[in-house]
Amino acid sequence: MSNQTFTAYVVDEVEKGVFERNIKERTMDDLPEGNVVVRVHYSSLNYKDALSATGNKGVTRNFPHSPGVDASGVIEESSDDRFSPGQEVIVHGYDLGCNTSGGFSEYIRVPADWVVPMPEGLSLRESMIFGTAGYTAAYSVQRLEEFGVTPEKGEVLVTGATGGVGSVAVAILAKAGYNVVASTGKTDQAQFLLDLGAKEVISRDDATDDSGRPLLKGRWSGVVDTVGGEILATAIKSTNPRGIVTCCGNVASADLPINVFPFILRGVSLVGIDSQDSPMEQRQKIWQRMASDWKIDTLEDLTTEITLQELDTNIELILKGGQKGRVLVNLS
Repeated sequence: MSNQTFTAYVVDEVEKGVFERNIKERTMDDLPEGNVVVRVHYSSLNYKDALSATGNKGVTRNFPHSPGVDASGVIEESSDDRFSPGQEVIVHGYDLGCNTSGGFSEYIRVPADWVVPMPEGLSLRESMIFGTAGYTAAYSVQRLEEFGVTPEKGEVLVTGATGGVGSVAVAILAKAGYNVVASTGKTDQAQFLLDLGAKEVISRDDATDDSGRPLLKGRWSGVVDTVGGEILATAIKSTNPRGIVTCCGNVASADLPINVFPFILRGVSLVGIDSQDSPMEQRQKIWQRMASDWKIDTLEDLTTEITLQELDTNIELILKGGQKGRVLVNLS
């Protein structure tokens, strides 16, 4: 396949600190080493992809580069006995789309250890509506379960609820029977969140306390936080005794302005969610749940479908905090 050409979204550093994004023809020789070649059918747009596409050296160091931290597709070639041509698979996390050419390309070549067999019950399209964001949301819900946060324990807060991770978290939690309160800066999207299963929608201001008080009245049995900063601090201070707060994002701030009182007086647990390097056994378990009891009925309602040619507009939108739900990239 070395002479085969294909289409990819490519970011070039044309001079130091200046980046251009174009649709280009590539060859298989442009791809990195690996023992599995996947013909990509779908990817999705995540905040990390937007950072890579705009030249953030904390995400991607070497250019030219194709972003896309997740992909679903069909095995084209494999030198690993675990996979065979024609098999449907998912690839997400690890170094894909960071410094390894990613899913915004018709082909990827990766190590076999990065590849998840498609679970029965999910299509290529559905798996990328979930994508990395959906996996992160499901991982967060799993951690709530593991710490004993059950629906009868009370309300669960989801912050940044109209975003990719937040919207899927709302839908999974609602399907699992939780009483979900969704926090968003886009209060005009309240009906979208109610349709996903939220019982109540509150504004970003309602979820933020700047009084400086070390503790607030407890309300939440659990929290799925996607934004960080003051909102995360407020959520921790508002969590009931022995409640759990998961943390997976820093779009608001990477700083956490809080003291130790929620942890030592209420026994609140703060649990980090690192989906990029999670073990394969865990990945397969979570994807299986997304294909079965956590397969939400509102997947299409979450989804805006685009092509590679429409990525630029949507990258600018996600960087401005304007994304709603999931952005599915169709390469089929």
